[in-house]
Amino acid sequence: MNIPASRTVHTVSELAEILRALVEDSLPRLWVEGEISNLSRPSSGHWYFTLKDAQAQIRCAMFRNANYLVRPPPQNGDRVLVRAQASYYAARGDLQLICEHMEPAGEGALLRAFEELKRRLLAEGLFDAAHKRPLPRLPRAIGLITSGTGAAVQDVLAAFARRFPLLRVFLWPVPVQGAAAAPAIVRALAGLPRRAPVDAILLVRGGGSLEDLWSFNEESVARAIRACAVPVVTGVGHETDTTIADFVADLRAPTPTAAAELITPDAAVLGARLEGLASTIEGAMARSMARSGERLQRMTQRLAQLHPSRALHLRAQRVDDAEARLSAAMLRHLRDSRSRFNAARQQLSITRYAADLSAGSARIDALQVRGALALKARLALTRQRLERSDALLRSLNPAAVLDRGYSIARTMDGTVIRDADTLPMGEEFELTLPRNRVRAKRTG
Repeated sequence: MNIPASRTVHTVSELAEILRALVEDSLPRLWVEGEISNLSRPSSGHWYFTLKDAQAQIRCAMFRNANYLVRPPPQNGDRVLVRAQASYYAARGDLQLICEHMEPAGEGALLRAFEELKRRLLAEGLFDAAHKRPLPRLPRAIGLITSGTGAAVQDVLAAFARRFPLLRVFLWPVPVQGAAAAPAIVRALAGLPRRAPVDAILLVRGGGSLEDLWSFNEESVARAIRACAVPVVTGVGHETDTTIADFVADLRAPTPTAAAELITPDAAVLGARLEGLASTIEGAMARSMARSGERLQRMTQRLAQLHPSRALHLRAQRVDDAEARLSAAMLRHLRDSRSRFNAARQQLSITRYAADLSAGSARIDALQVRGALALKARLALTRQRLERSDALLRSLNPAAVLDRGYSIARTMDGTVIRDADTLPMGEEFELTLPRNRVRAKRTG
């Protein structure tokens, strides 16, 4: 049969493709409410079901990458609300809905699952403040768990560089949404403290919908946070977003940048504080050294007053004075005796007592000589004893020991060091030399 040239003939496949394009291009994504029936869950993980009401029904498909968020899974007879794209399935010639989201009619499934898990973990005590661990005041290294390509990692690294450039950061990149996200986060929380010397961990991601953030509401992630070997700080989404991970974490920050700021000190503030402490210490040291100098001066003056050589010199001076006084007294006594003797001799008869006077005069002269000799001998003996005492005292004087090439080692608080092993390695000490003092440090 001949077909007129003005006719356009399509195959069934071409018509099916035209219908599919017409349906998908002309209809936007729709929210549809109905009751589930004929639910099928093959091993592929996809769901196939019919959505119906009292007057009509339509076939639906919900593929694995979308249905993993639906908690709990639906059952036949459930009344649900789905967001779907209308399409045409050419293999069966059916109009169907490709479902992207499903929730119980009247209440979101994700919100219901969130509240159920929150109540259960709260009753279990997983959110208790007693479990919260303190953050390190001055962390040396931080673990960062987030997407390796998202904006959150750049925001966190920029905050670290601005506030505390010396901080070491160990990044463990993970997917932050989708079916693979929760298992990857669990592995990172367990593995990062074992593989890197981190003091705390930041678990962060940017904002998104409830579905986008759902991996942070998984029970496995919550338990991994509590079991983590180091404190965990979360910064998920924006300020209004709150996840189960935030309740379990040791500290929750409203954003990734805020999490970085909460876990790191501000280097500028630390620098100012250190300068203030240094100034305070310098002032205290100056005052302490001034007081020590005054105390040393007083002790030096007192030591000079109490030094044994001073007492010895005073005693020697007293002996010399006594010797001079004794010599003068004896001379005066002898002169007085001679004067009295001469006067008595003049009164006596020269002829009668001449011999006796001569003998008496001779005895007086002899006694004078003997007395002078005895006095000199006693003074010499006394001087020898004083010189021996002075020599002994000088030999025992620490200054004399120093003059022979020795030195005295003292700690900085003045304690004499008698054994080098009592002085820690690198400790400073003071050496007293004959003319001055020097500081030294033990190096071996």
